[in-house]
Amino acid sequence: MKEESSPYVPLELGTENISTLLRQYAVPAIIAMTASSLYNIVDSVFIGRCVGTLAISGLALTFPLMNLSAAFGTLVGIGGATMVSVFLGRKWYKPANKVLGNTFSLNVLTGLLFMVVTLLWLDPILRFFGASDDTLPYAREYMVILLYGNIITHLYFGLNGIMRAAGHPRRAMFLTLFTVFINTLLDAVFIYVLEWGIQGAAWATILSQTLAFLIIMVDFSSTKRVLHFTPKSFIPDWRIARDSLEIGFAPFLMNAAACVVTMIINQQLQCYFGDMGIASFGICNRIAFLFIMVCIGLNQGMQPIAGYNFGAKLYSRVKLVYNRTVMWATVVVTIATLLSLFCPDRITGAFTHDPALIADSAHALRIMNCMMFIVGFHIITTNLFQCLGMVRQSIFLSLIRQLLYLVPLLYLLPLWLEGDGIWWSFPISDLMSFVTAMIMRFSLLRKFDSLQDGEDGEILGSKL
Repeated sequence: MKEESSPYVPLELGTENISTLLRQYAVPAIIAMTASSLYNIVDSVFIGRCVGTLAISGLALTFPLMNLSAAFGTLVGIGGATMVSVFLGRKWYKPANKVLGNTFSLNVLTGLLFMVVTLLWLDPILRFFGASDDTLPYAREYMVILLYGNIITHLYFGLNGIMRAAGHPRRAMFLTLFTVFINTLLDAVFIYVLEWGIQGAAWATILSQTLAFLIIMVDFSSTKRVLHFTPKSFIPDWRIARDSLEIGFAPFLMNAAACVVTMIINQQLQCYFGDMGIASFGICNRIAFLFIMVCIGLNQGMQPIAGYNFGAKLYSRVKLVYNRTVMWATVVVTIATLLSLFCPDRITGAFTHDPALIADSAHALRIMNCMMFIVGFHIITTNLFQCLGMVRQSIFLSLIRQLLYLVPLLYLLPLWLEGDGIWWSFPISDLMSFVTAMIMRFSLLRKFDSLQDGEDGEILGSKL
């Protein structure tokens, strides 16, 4: 493909100091992802305090479906964002625009298919995920509304990621903050004032994402930007779709695996603790998710820098941004570990007034997060393989923690530790996946050390 020139391409990605770039790209992404996680927490707090404990349990039952929906969104969106950043590094601007249009079209298709199929069998699916007669109505009310807005959700997250990959992290951040602000405002109106209950939380989420999506569409319609929609860009291109889906397959499998694992967790919790156990997991999951989202924000800050420099064959810069990102991710998850160990009651008490639920959730949180300080390394290392188009390695690392390690432990440990075995499955699988990621990291960095900047990187086995 022929190189082109454009004044709107973030050329500093290949020249600016790595620490400066990571700060410029990661901080907005962290703020955006933390804010995104916060509005999920806000939903849980509003529902727990205004609707009740069973509603929290019902909300927790929707996590597997939400993970599966996110899986299809990342299948398209992350692959597209990775391709855009690499194409910009190679100065292939027309193909990058084609990726943008195809990302839109594929998100519409996957979002529509997921909505139709899930709505047809929603009640049996929720029963399979562990819903009881008491919690099923809450879970159904919440998910029906989210599913009707599923296409908008896919488009909003997918295009927001491409905006960040194209060198506009602050704009992507402000859009996410706008979404969180609107969602929180509508939560207060719909749940407190109008008393819509759990349906109010769902409507607040969909309406806030719709407003942000419309703003993104206006932004990408401007021909003054390096990435913009054209009539031809929406026409499906099989080569772009195939490459995008291959790259996005690793995060897709990770989210799909999270769906399966959450289903198994809910079933095991229902067996040992009943609805109260599922509610405890729902609270702990929201808390852990907040810190994981910070790591994902670091990932999103690293992705355009690593992708651009890999496309420009500046391998030393790729290695440097990876090492810096791992360092900061480790700091974040270490804070999560300390908070979970030393003040779990205060944290879980924000979600409910129920003393029994607070105590049970605090106990679970202390065990689940005791090894969380090593989770950041696994997350960033998996993302590095994805940024480089190394599909098989990223898929393997995406799946080992949840399917290879966590699932067997969820069944084996309760045989000896009963209910606590479910909680102990998390830190043990974290440790095992950390060791695996460390081994693969050494192998990859040895290959990087053998390359000089400017050389072809075929030995890495990249798809890009």
